[in-house]
Amino acid sequence: MKLTIKVWRQKGPKAKGGFKAYSLDHVSEDSSFLEMMDQLNDQLVSGGEEAVHFDHDCREGICGMCSMYINGRPHGPMEQTTTCQLHMRSFKDGDTITIEPWRASAFPVVKDLVVDRSAFDRIIQAGGYVSVGTGGVPDANEIPIPKKIADEAFNAATCIGCGACVAACKNASAMLFTSAKVSQLAMLPQGQVERKERALNMVAQMDEEGFGACTNTGACAAECPVGIDLTNIARLNREYFGASVSTEE
Repeated sequence: MKLTIKVWRQKGPKAKGGFKAYSLDHVSEDSSFLEMMDQLNDQLVSGGEEAVHFDHDCREGICGMCSMYINGRPHGPMEQTTTCQLHMRSFKDGDTITIEPWRASAFPVVKDLVVDRSAFDRIIQAGGYVSVGTGGVPDANEIPIPKKIADEAFNAATCIGCGACVAACKNASAMLFTSAKVSQLAMLPQGQVERKERALNMVAQMDEEGFGACTNTGACAAECPVGIDLTNIARLNREYFGASVSTEE
């Protein structure tokens, strides 16, 4: 395959960025998108140019690091697929592929396609954990949890924190991410003691980071690579308002 790669280049957080186009030939349709980026960087370095900086780690669709806006969609054209799991067979010979970083004030660009997503870390630090003593490990059947609840909690816990929901949202809202992290603990016995504080603190931190408000367009769930459901946002709203009323009383 012969492709034109139009990629965002930016030397640093305060530098002015812009798109730069590169021609890339002999791209295997069986290679992954990140392998194509590796091929592009090999070509750039061989020609004396600086490589394109982008995040990556596991390359197995687990860590959420491979955050790229590809042809106007977070992670590219395939549903429930991370950038690293996207293959070049999804494109055609002669295509022009436009690649950008996440666009959100809470995710400032570090360099090229790399953005600072530490805002997510601070939301987790505000309450996305269980800090009370839970004792030893109980027998598996000692605290029975209905399968439906266990499945919902597990599905919420599959959020990889990639930020695609923020990138897809016209308001750059982090409600889907935050709601998934609140939901996974709110539905389990271990998360009950800190349930109210968790919802209040994590939402407060989300707002402090500068993420936008949710207007329920559903773009976040549509572009989520692991299929986090919008029902988590409804649950977060219930958790937050319930905690707010309880605190006022």
